[in-house]
Amino acid sequence: MAETALSVDDVLAPLFVRQGIDTPVPIASLPGQHQHTVGSLVTEATRLASLGVPGIVVFGVPDRRDAEGSGAWDPDGIVQVALAELRGALGDRMVIVADLCLDEYTDHGHCGLVDSAGVVDNDATLALYQRVALAQASAGADVVAPSGMMDGQVAAVRSALDGAGFDQVAVLAYAAKYASALYGPFREAVDVEIAGGGDRRGYQQDPANRREARVEVALDVAEGADMVMVKPALAYLDVLADVAASVDVPVAAYHVSGEYAMVKAAAERGWIDGPAVMTEHLTAIKRAGARMILTYAAGELAEAVHR
Repeated sequence: MAETALSVDDVLAPLFVRQGIDTPVPIASLPGQHQHTVGSLVTEATRLASLGVPGIVVFGVPDRRDAEGSGAWDPDGIVQVALAELRGALGDRMVIVADLCLDEYTDHGHCGLVDSAGVVDNDATLALYQRVALAQASAGADVVAPSGMMDGQVAAVRSALDGAGFDQVAVLAYAAKYASALYGPFREAVDVEIAGGGDRRGYQQDPANRREARVEVALDVAEGADMVMVKPALAYLDVLADVAASVDVPVAAYHVSGEYAMVKAAAERGWIDGPAVMTEHLTAIKRAGARMILTYAAGELAEAVHR
């Protein structure tokens, strides 16, 4: 009689691929997760597909960075190379989502171009997002996921994709992404540090705001988003429920690195039953209205189903 049923069909697995390494590198603050080589990424994605995980989200760690983040759209960039290998190995067995942002590729760690004052230039960044979208679509992405929270990013990306004949490539918009303190392990995973000890509060949302999320989501849907996302998930279940009730497109939630790492750390100390708490958290996210959950626990959930 349970009202909510969590299954492997509900989750997507975020995976990291790093340029210039020969073997996978464990991520200390994300137990069980690795910076993959292209080969080990394909192996892990194939394993997840065999367990029934329906999709992955690919994040890149380049071996060089510059002010523009040009590696994000380089045809030989790490994510484009990985996407092509994944598509060749997986065919249509799994949905491949590409994170679309510049922060992993810029030497200043921001999600867009910065001006002489160190402020992100929203409009100049949109043209670069278009280039990234086309590079990812060309390499084989089924879905591109603009995550930089630039105003107008969905419209810019959708226009570029449609204009180049990629009208079947979907857009998953990070529509309500908060300037959260829960992203620390992720930044270790992608080796990103914001220059000068800065932050992203100029373009990500204030954690104190709820109404603003509905406004941002509505704008992204109007611009052509096929799906929208709330990030983080657990600390923003009220926002997630609001969004799910207000839009007709599928709603995703990102169970972020800090949320995952806290469960792992407490479980390692014997303070909680880690698998039970992780399942409870993911169930709560689905109960609040998420149709898709991006979680580092996707593989564990799938393995538990197959035991």
